[in-house]
Amino acid sequence: MYQSTLKDYLRESRLFRARALSAVVLVVAPLLLLVFHLAQLQIIDHDHFTTLSRDNRVKVQPLPPTRGLIYDRNGIILAQNLPTHSLEITPERVRDLEQTIEQLKQLIPISDNDLKRFNRLKSHQRRFDSIPIRVQLSEAEVARFAVNRHLFPGVEIEAKLLRDYPLKDVTAHILGYVGRINKKELQTIDASAYSGTAHIGKNGIEKYYEETLHGEVGLQQVEVNALGRVIRVLQSTPPSPGMDLHLTVDATLQRVAMEAFGEDNGAAVAIDPRNGDILALVSKPGFDPNLFVEGISTQDYNALQTSEDKPLFNRAIRGQYPPGSTVKPFIGLGGLEVGLFNPQQKKFCPGFYQLPNHSHKYRDWKKGGHGAVDMADAIIQSCDVYFYDLAQQLGIDQISAYLAPFGFGSRTGIDITGELGGLLPTREWKRESRNQPWYPGETLITGIGQGYFLITPLQLASATATLASRGNRIRPRIVSSIQQGSDGPPHNQPITPLSPVEKQSQGNWDSIIEAMLEVTEGLRGTARRIRNDHYRIAGKTGTAQVFTVKQEEEYDEEKIDKKMRDHALFIAFAPALEPRIAVAVIVENGGHGGSVAAPIAKAIMDHYLLKAKS
Repeated sequence: MYQSTLKDYLRESRLFRARALSAVVLVVAPLLLLVFHLAQLQIIDHDHFTTLSRDNRVKVQPLPPTRGLIYDRNGIILAQNLPTHSLEITPERVRDLEQTIEQLKQLIPISDNDLKRFNRLKSHQRRFDSIPIRVQLSEAEVARFAVNRHLFPGVEIEAKLLRDYPLKDVTAHILGYVGRINKKELQTIDASAYSGTAHIGKNGIEKYYEETLHGEVGLQQVEVNALGRVIRVLQSTPPSPGMDLHLTVDATLQRVAMEAFGEDNGAAVAIDPRNGDILALVSKPGFDPNLFVEGISTQDYNALQTSEDKPLFNRAIRGQYPPGSTVKPFIGLGGLEVGLFNPQQKKFCPGFYQLPNHSHKYRDWKKGGHGAVDMADAIIQSCDVYFYDLAQQLGIDQISAYLAPFGFGSRTGIDITGELGGLLPTREWKRESRNQPWYPGETLITGIGQGYFLITPLQLASATATLASRGNRIRPRIVSSIQQGSDGPPHNQPITPLSPVEKQSQGNWDSIIEAMLEVTEGLRGTARRIRNDHYRIAGKTGTAQVFTVKQEEEYDEEKIDKKMRDHALFIAFAPALEPRIAVAVIVENGGHGGSVAAPIAKAIMDHYLLKAKS
């Protein structure tokens, strides 16, 4: 039997519309969301993503400035920049650093020291910084890597200028050196000013004049490919190179002075008393500053640090020594200026001196004594007893007060880093530093430049220059002018007069200088061996004890280890009546100033005065 079913068209129509609406919602809603997102990308965030896109293609690179050069007074180059190639790795762009380094070793020799330096630099630099793993590549090594460059993403050959010091140890203690910027320095320097710069002055002239030598960084926009390699330069702002320095130092005189020491160690400083120019500043032994530029090896550094000769120690500005008898002309002048006695008055020297009611004997260097001596004789023969007595009459307060204006006990203010000021002892100093009173015997030994009294060779040379110029005092300087390139106008550095030493009588100064002339010209002068017919030298020898000899013992140089022998000193200026050079020399453990230190001073003066005359 056939049965027909009647359809519910109304219900089916509603169901269809519901399904159709759902389909529309499911299609249109994502479409609208997509349109909104496209609008956001293309319109709302257009600038942001354009910038990101451009930054992937365009990079801003710093252009490091060329460091300024350093010349001596005659135009001899002392510090220069040499072109070199280095192999550098950017850690951020290298997938497997260890594997990459191992593969590089197959192409280019990389030593353990190279790896140590690389790891040390990597530890305090950013991952996107380029870090050298080998420096100063040969042309063959550069070519070998260029052929295989495509195998090493993140590794590049960089052409750079490397600081170089042609005279090496001769000028090391004047110039100092540059080295790679370390973590501590990164926290103090202006990061933007040193963008792209890896080196900074560490000491000496290089550090003191860092801002002048460094220059100003430049910038360039470059287009790079997917591997990060530069395709072309889009825009560039060139860097401003550092200024060049012209020193007062004579490089040839510097070498002459250093060679004059022979096998001995010590320091020598030569100054022009008329303007404070440092003509030579020697600390022997020196070292090769080129070792420090790209990072010194552990082996080389340990060798320098552990050497008994201390080559890294700048004796000229940091060495503190007793002045010995070189201080006697200053003490003698002080006695004359305060009017204590007549310079022609004689005193008897039996070979020792005793304070009233004291049994201790303060011995003279000459065991049998000098007999009756006046002021001139005491300086010429370096009579200790005479100056023991003079110091006792002056007292430590007057001694200190008179010597201070010559610069004893204070820094000279020279334009170089690291200077120390020596020590001019006073009652107050001993009370504050030792919590002890001042004893009369300490005044006596201060009068012959022993005890607590300490000077630096630079300080002694500056005081000698002041004596040579009859009290006019000028701050020592090493840089005479600053210049922007070879074509720029030189900017002369100022000559800085300091407070002069007050004079009571010109005759007193003449008396002391006449006595110093007899030191080198008189038959009994302690430096008579350096007398010459070309110019007159006013000088004074000195011997500074390294250790104290007991009262009952005798000092026998032949039985004492060389490291324990007395230091030899000599001060001088010439020509004596119109001085153009003042010199202070200290030879460590040299023994006698007249036979060891004085010839070094003469070699310096001969070269400077006679060469200039010829």
